[in-house]
Amino acid sequence: MAISLHRLDPVGADRAALVDFMTRNVFPFHVRTQVAVEDVEGAIRKGVYRNEDNDSYWVEHADLGRIGFLRLEDLTDRAPLFDLRLDGPVRGHGLGVEVLRAATDLVFGTMADVNRFEGQTREDNIAMRKTFLRCGWLKEAHYREGWPVDGGEPVASVAYGTLRRDWQSGTTTALVWEDLVV
Repeated sequence: MAISLHRLDPVGADRAALVDFMTRNVFPFHVRTQVAVEDVEGAIRKGVYRNEDNDSYWVEHADLGRIGFLRLEDLTDRAPLFDLRLDGPVRGHGLGVEVLRAATDLVFGTMADVNRFEGQTREDNIAMRKTFLRCGWLKEAHYREGWPVDGGEPVASVAYGTLRRDWQSGTTTALVWEDLVV
């Protein structure tokens, strides 16, 4: 695999690089598309990038070098979520599938008490939604108007998940979406 994840040190050696990465990129499908230096510095002080509930990693590509950032969230809940941000120049090149597979391997390969791994994106982030599907993740929720948009109407938030047993077997457990009849 060309992708590897390297735990970063947000308060030490990686602080300046983290601030640079987060502030020089625009993330069009995140709630806050741009963040200021003060925002990242404040998040570092609050432990948003590393504490008992969060951990952060650089996304490295064997040929391209550092291509992104991954944060695992809700680590104490036994069903973590993730925040993935790819560097602007590498978006749209199909790297998301390898990154999501590496993240899934990290979670299930190192966190024995985790049974499910979750992610959410906006309904209009078609690339990420297809990435979830290509990796065998299953759509589990569609929250209408659940994602705020600066200066615009909210869009739906779409949630995907995968289970440890699916990761182990390489299959996707089916979900009966409409299980009640009126």
